[in-house]
Amino acid sequence: MKKIIFSWIAVLVAAGLQAQRQVPKLVVYITVDQLRGDYLEYFHQMFDEDGFKRLMNEGVVYHNIEFEFSPVDRASSFATLFTGANPSAHGITGRSTYSFETLKELPSLYDPDHPGNFTRDSYSPKNLLASTVGDELKIASKGRSEVYAVAPDAESAILSAGHAANGAFWIDNTNGKWATTTYYKNIPWYVEKYNNGQESLTARMAGMTWQPTFPPDRYRTLPYVTERPPFSYTFKPRTLDCFPRIKTSPFGNREVNRLVFQFLEYGAFGTRPCPDMLAVTYYAGNFSGNKTEEYTAEIQDTYVQLDRDIAELLNAVDRKVGLKNTLVVFTGTGYFESEEEYPRGMSLAGGEFHPARCTALLNMYLMALYGQKTWVNGFYDNQIYLNRKAVEEEKLDLAAFQRKAADFLSEFSGVAHVTTDMTLRAGTWNEGTEKLQHGTYHIGRGDLIISLQPGWAIHNDRPGEQVRHTRSNVVQTPLIFMGNGLAPQRIYREVKATEVAPTVTHILRIHPPNACERIPLYEINVSRK
Repeated sequence: MKKIIFSWIAVLVAAGLQAQRQVPKLVVYITVDQLRGDYLEYFHQMFDEDGFKRLMNEGVVYHNIEFEFSPVDRASSFATLFTGANPSAHGITGRSTYSFETLKELPSLYDPDHPGNFTRDSYSPKNLLASTVGDELKIASKGRSEVYAVAPDAESAILSAGHAANGAFWIDNTNGKWATTTYYKNIPWYVEKYNNGQESLTARMAGMTWQPTFPPDRYRTLPYVTERPPFSYTFKPRTLDCFPRIKTSPFGNREVNRLVFQFLEYGAFGTRPCPDMLAVTYYAGNFSGNKTEEYTAEIQDTYVQLDRDIAELLNAVDRKVGLKNTLVVFTGTGYFESEEEYPRGMSLAGGEFHPARCTALLNMYLMALYGQKTWVNGFYDNQIYLNRKAVEEEKLDLAAFQRKAADFLSEFSGVAHVTTDMTLRAGTWNEGTEKLQHGTYHIGRGDLIISLQPGWAIHNDRPGEQVRHTRSNVVQTPLIFMGNGLAPQRIYREVKATEVAPTVTHILRIHPPNACERIPLYEINVSRK
């Protein structure tokens, strides 16, 4: 009985402290694509005081958040962080989807009904099946709050903005302009002016050269960096990969800041009766020119320059709105892309998994059991799609058919698990397949979901395609809340990515996103200066 009383007292005290704290005038939600918490630790001595160190010293710091699904990529990660739900609920399972009817791969956000402005791409948040933090803010304020997202790429911008936002902007891969979709009805005048003036990226890029910030001897944090001359990269206009390369260099993050500063200068953020929100995305992955070289001076310099970009953003927000009036949320996306190349002659445990051979053998096996038909449509994103029309025509039990196919695939070298769609639908999965359930959506999911052993490479037998080595390491991803009267605090327990959105909405005193089933993080309630 005493324990119950003390628990209620703790809840009431926390609620009282939350009630005393003012609702922020502005939320600045910073997400760093492919952020690695271990790199923040390794490169700590290379940072200034006002960027990463300021966040760590002045914020409520959770040292790692867990994404409860697999695989994690940019689209599924952003959708989860901003909806507070997993892909099984919000529907965004990856950056792209494949239709075996049309034999086409399409971006998950593709929407032919909404062509773009300053881009040829047609995107919208239509396929995101849950509301976001920004959506709930717009609902609560009856549209009075301003919600914008700025990111290097379309997925980050649209998924962090949501359905009801005023706008979402990203750098177009073809022309370098700040692009958006006609789904959003508002392009501020200062964005139009920026795109068409001398401040635009295309007008300035001729003089851009990425060189090391420090002398070469400062880039010794990673002792595996190969000896070579200091790097120097230029970006030539009108070349095919010009703007994608810029977006994976520090110039991409700098460009994000330049547009965000336009919003802070002219957008009247933090001056309305209801809170406003700016979702800002940075990039901290490998430079596109050296994806296979994980330990480089370039990745160290990316973090050094990102540290300065974050410092500039925090200082600009402090000058314009005041950090005491602003809730700053900072986190990463929980994954890191790399293409490993082993030294010549090195042999590790593992091998190569060939999807084309796998599906051909599976089809032959099913023909031997059920007759001469094409039973397998194909393989995509570690999932095998069976010919359900043929299964229906033959009046076969789909669940039993899938189990037979799964049992056959389980005997393949390199296959760790095979889970069927009907197993996930029935809710009979186990701990080993729980992440697959969270990471897939029941509509459009393959009939068989394959997990490979670590060290095995997927080889699609297509000329020129990079062989992808399977690696299941967790990427340490910090989560930080700063400003708005929060007292500094270090918390070492692991939290869920789905807990971020309900914590933000709780601070804003609005409903959590409609597919969110988590409660706010307890420590944020009781952290107060």
